[in-house]
Amino acid sequence: MLELTGLTAGYHGGTVLHSLDLSVPAGTVHAVVGHNGAGKTTLVHTVGGLMRPSAGTVTLDGRDVTGRPAHRIARAGVGLVPQGRRVFAGLTVDEHLRLSYRPPRRGDTTRPSVWTPARVLELLPRLGERRGNRGTDLSGGEQQMLALARALLGSPRVLLLDEPTEGLAPVLVRQVHALVATLADEGIAVLLVSPSPARAVESARALTVLTSGRMTLRMSGEEARADATALHAALELTATAV
Repeated sequence: MLELTGLTAGYHGGTVLHSLDLSVPAGTVHAVVGHNGAGKTTLVHTVGGLMRPSAGTVTLDGRDVTGRPAHRIARAGVGLVPQGRRVFAGLTVDEHLRLSYRPPRRGDTTRPSVWTPARVLELLPRLGERRGNRGTDLSGGEQQMLALARALLGSPRVLLLDEPTEGLAPVLVRQVHALVATLADEGIAVLLVSPSPARAVESARALTVLTSGRMTLRMSGEEARADATALHAALELTATAV
């Protein structure tokens, strides 16, 4: 589904992400973990079209979408839940959902499933209870659910999650990761970036440790669940390097 080959990117002439290869098949979760400054957000922004790579390719179902602007990447089937949620303070939940909904085009059979506002509210019932509330009236967890709802209303084939549990209470962290597993079961390819593997390990088919923009470890989720020693050791080395 999503394939990155030799992906290199950075800011103002500097390189943050160095020749990264990564694959996320449909219906799976690939977790990229690393400490602050590892290049995780740069990775998500490059895949999502918010910045152009300096080298390498991004392909979606074999289709080269490298360097295309964000709106074209979204129309190709990539949804983004950014770090920090970024909901509109003055809009109600209902208004967010109406603005975000993208009905399928006639004959469009490329998306694994079609998400409507009604279906999103079935999945995220708390939002249904808060439909008339503005962004500023929502808790951090509710804002995160709203950010996820917006992405789903584009009926994405690939979902990019940039630290989706940042600042949330443990009970909400568990809910978010359970939801991620559900979305993968729907056939969506999920690229999840996080500073910690603690919950990501539970649903990930594959994990990549990113250190200063380079892959320093890759292992299957099955291996990590059986013995996470190598994973934690790689993150400790990353912390030392930082």
